[in-house]
Amino acid sequence: MKTKAAVLRGVGRPFEIEELTLDPPKAGEVLIKYVAAGLCHSDEHLRHGDIVPRFPIVGGHEGAGIIEEVGEGVTRLKPGDHVICSFLPVCGACRFCAAGMTNLCDMGASILNGNLPDGTYRFHSDSGEDVGGMCMLGTFSERAVISQGSCVKVADDVPLDKAVLIGCGVPTGFGSAVHAAQTQPGDTIAIYGVGGIGINAVQGAALAGATNVVAIDPLANKREMAERLGATHSCGSAAEAHALIQELTRGVGADKAIVTVGVVDTEVTTNAFHAIRKGGTVVVTGLADPTKNTIEIPGALLTLFEKRIQGSLFGSGDPFTDIPRLVDMYQAGQIKLDELITNTYTLDDVNKGYDDLVNGVNVRGVIVY
Repeated sequence: MKTKAAVLRGVGRPFEIEELTLDPPKAGEVLIKYVAAGLCHSDEHLRHGDIVPRFPIVGGHEGAGIIEEVGEGVTRLKPGDHVICSFLPVCGACRFCAAGMTNLCDMGASILNGNLPDGTYRFHSDSGEDVGGMCMLGTFSERAVISQGSCVKVADDVPLDKAVLIGCGVPTGFGSAVHAAQTQPGDTIAIYGVGGIGINAVQGAALAGATNVVAIDPLANKREMAERLGATHSCGSAAEAHALIQELTRGVGADKAIVTVGVVDTEVTTNAFHAIRKGGTVVVTGLADPTKNTIEIPGALLTLFEKRIQGSLFGSGDPFTDIPRLVDMYQAGQIKLDELITNTYTLDDVNKGYDDLVNGVNVRGVIVY
């Protein structure tokens, strides 16, 4: 089978639209026809070299679509099922899955290589070269073969072109506030960066009952969106936010700070650390080059004030629990998705979509097939 896909062949290069050969599904795999794909910042990290995968790779790790074929032994799905893809696969059997930490499933070790769980590839170029799929998905393709462990079945009436965001950005942001930060009613929460993840941390903190939700972003359009979706206050800089938080808490400090900027650096993590109270927590959800140190704090204050720094992957949640729950919340009007989507694109316009993301035009962009 042939499929049109957006392929990244190296750092600093644009996505290239190519026709690839797609193998049929093997045991435990399914053929999916994508309906929509989210333009998440993590794929832009690959293009800029903040994270370096195995090249070439089909981009895209937020996807939703319809199952067309299933391989041997597939028990979770059948042709015609509508699914949202989890950017982290879940095997259900490794040490971490057995301990309830499915977001740390061992299958996730291959997400930047782009191969399937058996170590092989389903995308191939005309020359026979193996092409990976971002997060074992490759949602910037009309079709893909993926693991059943990456698919969460949803009802046929769920609008996939909106719910596609629940594959990564929504649960990651929401869970950063609800699971990782453990926001409690009455808390003051500071959120650094109001992009596709940060805006959902705002929604999560507000729904969890935080009294003050302070959204920090230099772009006015993103601050305005944050205030529409649950932020009680917004600031254009960390210094402005620090002064406001001191005022709101009578000098105590924020209970939790969540770092969701596009590229994490020492400046933002230090600012977040100083913004929280004694015994407070900084949740670091944003990414950066894993070979660089991006956290620099005074160790004495870490000890004397018992502050905490917590990493968070997939919002520290469980894809097979959180994705259906967030779909239900969306359909009940509690979580907003439609409002997040600033622009939609065709696959051919994927580079334009990422230019808009980098330039701050979009809160979220979505490719619709």
